Amino acid sequence: MSVARFAAGRRWLLALVAAAAAAALTLVLLGVPSASGTGDPPGGPSGTEDQLTPVTATTLAEASAPVRGTDDRWHVVYELQLANARPEPVTIESIEVLDADDESRVVETFSGDDLAHRLRALTSAPADSRVLDPSAGRLVFIELAFDRRADVPDALLHRFHILAVPPGGTEPTPTTYTAATFPLDVRVPELGPPLKGGGWVAANGCCETDGIHRATVLPVNGGLHDTQRFAIDWMRMNDEGRLVVGDPSDVHSYVDYGAEIIAVAGGTVVSTLNTLDDQVPGQLPDPSTITLQNVDGNHVVVRHRDGRYAFYAHMQKGSVTVEAGDRVRRGEMLGKLGNTGNTSAPHLHFHLMDGASVLGSSGLPYVLGRFELEGQVDVARWNATTTLEGIWNEGLLPTASPRRDQFPLDLNVVDFGGEG
Repeated sequence: MSVARFAAGRRWLLALVAAAAAAALTLVLLGVPSASGTGDPPGGPSGTEDQLTPVTATTLAEASAPVRGTDDRWHVVYELQLANARPEPVTIESIEVLDADDESRVVETFSGDDLAHRLRALTSAPADSRVLDPSAGRLVFIELAFDRRADVPDALLHRFHILAVPPGGTEPTPTTYTAATFPLDVRVPELGPPLKGGGWVAANGCCETDGIHRATVLPVNGGLHDTQRFAIDWMRMNDEGRLVVGDPSDVHSYVDYGAEIIAVAGGTVVSTLNTLDDQVPGQLPDPSTITLQNVDGNHVVVRHRDGRYAFYAHMQKGSVTVEAGDRVRRGEMLGKLGNTGNTSAPHLHFHLMDGASVLGSSGLPYVLGRFELEGQVDVARWNATTTLEGIWNEGLLPTASPRRDQFPLDLNVVDFGGEG
């Protein structure tokens, strides 16, 4: 769900548990070899002994890939889903991210307050501690950045250091094991721009833990999905650095309102919506009026030839120029930027995903083939603002920097080229 919101300090724009079984267990948690991760054979990796693993771990996405950002670093973004399968509370002391092909190589370690900050309830709300109550679930938001593509492992593995009461015991005991192998072998597609011209701000973009899109994990169609993992809300500033000129409660005062939205790649339209009226800017609509069907407003979903799906949201009523079944070419107009759905200011919400469901798929990384980086909006000021009024171009570069095959990062200012 593309959420635009005003809030100071936050970005707006929106079962081995049976008592009888426990008595029979003779496993000692401390010092037992690592347990298997995803894809390992029965009996543990390479035939090691089985181990009781009080906290189970899986990744929300089956696989991903590093994507090169405008900071010239390679970003890996994903989530772990944890569950305490013991009848006692368990404390997560730390999580190490490992090279799955060389477990002696520790890529990153999360512990203490940093780990606590990354933990979320299954509702995506911040967790209150590193302690998981019996049967409790948690999400862990992970973002990694590498200086060189050669430094990125082919797959990741996770080593858990926890405190848990062993079977037959009464006091928590330290235990360590590995779980959740995560391949990084997905091909990253090169896309064209979704808009034309310059001054476009990548609001609510990649790759911080607290990002509005990043934190929107939803239970849809029987599973948890982070469809908006790499989503961006594109807003436009004019030559003076203003996003809005005039009455901020009037959609026509926004510089980007009515901009032409274009296809980032060729493909076939699979769904559209074109009947919703614009919301009044300045606040989110009444939640009771929002459903899974209208949350992203008037929109278009296009299936690309490689099987990926592009999603364009919050379009103007009556502006959508295509219907389901139509074939579109890269650069073809799809509609006009509006303020429909769950939004508090006009913008284009765009993301790439692995399925046709706009909320029940997995968000995918991509790069833009060619664009110019014009600068950066001040992050601290943006996070603290309660209004879009004012001048936002203080961070523009003296000369725009040409970029190729990169992914725009949070609050980058971009020139897509073309007349728009």
